[in-house]
Amino acid sequence: MTQSQGWQSIERREVYAATMELGHLPSVDALAEELSSVSQLPDVVMRQVARNAIDAARDMIRDGQDADPYTIALVDIDNIAASVPTSVINATGVLLHTNLGRAQLHQSTAQHSAGFASGASNVEIDLRTGKRAKRLTYLRTLLPLVTGAHDGIAVNNNAGALLLSLAATAGGGGKVAVSRGELIEIGGSFRLPDLMSASGAKLVEVGTTNRTRLSDYEKVAGTVDAILKVHPSNYRVEGFSEEATYAELATLAKSHSIPFIADVGSGLIDEAAPWLRDADRGWLRGEPGVRQTVASGPDLVLFSGDKLLGGPQAGIIVGTSAAIDLVSTHPIARAVRLDGSTIAAICDTLTMYADQRVLDIPFWTMASATIESLNKRSTAMLEGTTGARIVDGESLPGAGTVPGRTIPTRLIELPGSPDVTWATLASHTPPIIATRRDDSTFIDLRTVQTRDDDHVAAALQSILN
Repeated sequence: MTQSQGWQSIERREVYAATMELGHLPSVDALAEELSSVSQLPDVVMRQVARNAIDAARDMIRDGQDADPYTIALVDIDNIAASVPTSVINATGVLLHTNLGRAQLHQSTAQHSAGFASGASNVEIDLRTGKRAKRLTYLRTLLPLVTGAHDGIAVNNNAGALLLSLAATAGGGGKVAVSRGELIEIGGSFRLPDLMSASGAKLVEVGTTNRTRLSDYEKVAGTVDAILKVHPSNYRVEGFSEEATYAELATLAKSHSIPFIADVGSGLIDEAAPWLRDADRGWLRGEPGVRQTVASGPDLVLFSGDKLLGGPQAGIIVGTSAAIDLVSTHPIARAVRLDGSTIAAICDTLTMYADQRVLDIPFWTMASATIESLNKRSTAMLEGTTGARIVDGESLPGAGTVPGRTIPTRLIELPGSPDVTWATLASHTPPIIATRRDDSTFIDLRTVQTRDDDHVAAALQSILN
């Protein structure tokens, strides 16, 4: 036998072996049925997982590799199951945790919103006449009461609010002056210059990264179509810095008959936060209030609904009647409009402000929790256990708000491997999301709603005992 014939013989044997293995691959139905015993994913998902696993195994066998479609499918199932939307308990100490959904709604607000989502509603009907109505009518009644503005609307998120505002005031190539120190990048690598470009507006940079004076805006005020000031809520410029005030820019814009847009980001309604005790307001120092910004004179003021406001994800736009009419009738307003259940949740949240029940909003309930109350809850959870201890710590506001500020708290420090302990907590029902740091696992009850204390206590008892 020649060498060539030898290689051909080996190849034939490999092809024959692969063919034999391919012949023993299960059917899609058979594998899906076998997998159903280890996962509660929908049948249609399980069938697709089975199909993908069999295809992958077939390719591996043809390449001369060992392959088990069942094992391949289990990996896929684990990845999919981990992404299924589910409620978790936030024990991280980050009050507005973007990865965990930011602001938590009050239970009554969530129930009201769910009622809209699960049934018909008066989202666009006048119940007196049966005729079509505008979906934001009641919201536009509440927003002036809470913010002090003449009028207001809400859209899907604050990026949408900015996109709409820019398109309505300077779209089609209009120029917008922005400080170089405010050309921010928000989550997901989205950058302000890119958002402005998408709106059809042209960016005109003024000033420098750390110092932008009123005179810098004055130099271009006669050549631009709008002025935009963005509060950099996810970072802080300190030291040798300077910026023009909202009032100064509002006056300048009015003198040139151009709109002034103020994006204050985090949505702190009142910079004085009168609902908090004096000793609890320090972490808010320097954060612009919506009411104070509105009073300084911008045509439009933008902020998020799911940050310091404590409501659902939304972008809220308030301002003068003329400016709100302009943005609300722009075509993009339809593309970023809200559904009825979100409108209901925003209205409920705003009502809590109007009724001076701000501390009922979960974010503010958490932010105002005292060290004494947190220590008491932590101690109760550890009763009858050994190994854990209660230590001082710092909670974070989160969601890119009030950068560098923290709130004193008490932490439960758990022993053992942080990775193992964290995973054990995350596998609990419901999952409990803790923090790993300095070779320890920490639970901060500031961000755990008291109704979930029993779940956390049960998990701790299991881990520590």
